[in-house]
Amino acid sequence: MPPESHPRSQKSWLDDWKDLAFRAALPFLAMLAALLIGAIVLAFLKVNPLTAYAAIVTGVFGSMSGFTQSLVKATPLLLVGLGICIAFRASMINIGAEGQIILGALGATAWSLAFRNWPGWILLPTTLIASFIAGAAWGFVPGFLKARFRVNEILSTVMMNAIALQLMNLLIRGPLIDQAGVTAGTYLAQSEKLPESVWLTRLIPQTLLHTGAILAVILAVVVYIFLWRTTIGFRIRAVGLNPDASRYAGVNVPAYQALSLTLAGGFAGLAGAVEVMGVHHRLLEGITSGYGFSGIVAALFGGLHPLGLIPASWLFGSLLVGADKMQRAVQVPSALIDTLLGLVVLFVVGSAYISQRWAARRAIAVSKAGKEAEA
Repeated sequence: MPPESHPRSQKSWLDDWKDLAFRAALPFLAMLAALLIGAIVLAFLKVNPLTAYAAIVTGVFGSMSGFTQSLVKATPLLLVGLGICIAFRASMINIGAEGQIILGALGATAWSLAFRNWPGWILLPTTLIASFIAGAAWGFVPGFLKARFRVNEILSTVMMNAIALQLMNLLIRGPLIDQAGVTAGTYLAQSEKLPESVWLTRLIPQTLLHTGAILAVILAVVVYIFLWRTTIGFRIRAVGLNPDASRYAGVNVPAYQALSLTLAGGFAGLAGAVEVMGVHHRLLEGITSGYGFSGIVAALFGGLHPLGLIPASWLFGSLLVGADKMQRAVQVPSALIDTLLGLVVLFVVGSAYISQRWAARRAIAVSKAGKEAEA
């Protein structure tokens, strides 16, 4: 081994760490840029940006309620994001998480009410399984259409969202409507309360934080192991990196694309289940709260990595809680809050593109350096 090999390898190691640090910092820099533009908009509206952003921080860290609420919002974001990670690793774009959340919530509600007399130790896990299957079935449809007929999954998943919404509206005003409300003459569009045996345990009294948050973190580790330590996960990632090479190697590309969307739907279905089982204890209109789309942003923020998604989900959940606090504190229009969140989405997505370009250039540079060393 030549004597200069050690310094060269050390330099390469340092370059790799610098590259990793830059790509990891990009989403945070993107969010700071979005907040900077938001500050300019706030100043234009004659609102002190420092006061507004201080309200975001105090809204999350100023009380136990705010902090736990950020974790409550992070839980469905994490579950949806895990499905997004799986789909994106197969180069499938799942825009249908909103509908899959609804189907998961419907599955959990219908199953727990139908078998309410079962003991809790059986009913609770089977309710979660039912929600996963319902969401997975909703994700399988566009996956099958993509695999069999090459239907664009973006269009099919978006249309499935509308179908799911109308299906929920039909059921909570019909077969699943709360009969107590009918008797009282209110006719509220909501289901009967779920049996207490399927309510997720509150981790901190007098808060909404429930054990679904722990379940989501455990599942993030499971998804990491699935994608990086199993044959099926390797094939999903191979299909996403190079479908032609995967097909040449004997991988059934359409089948794994359909599988990725099916699994994405299942995790979104679990997000719907934890909302009805841990927060509302019944199915309501607006159960998704936009988590299906926000989960995409959280997944991109986490680098489409299951473990990176854990802090990313909490960060975005905190932003949602803090934005509500800011709206109340400085009396800005709700449209401005949507604009601020939209800027974050835009900049984070842009940072993902920059990260990909940076990685491609880095790979080309390393390849050239290797060829020069051989020469």
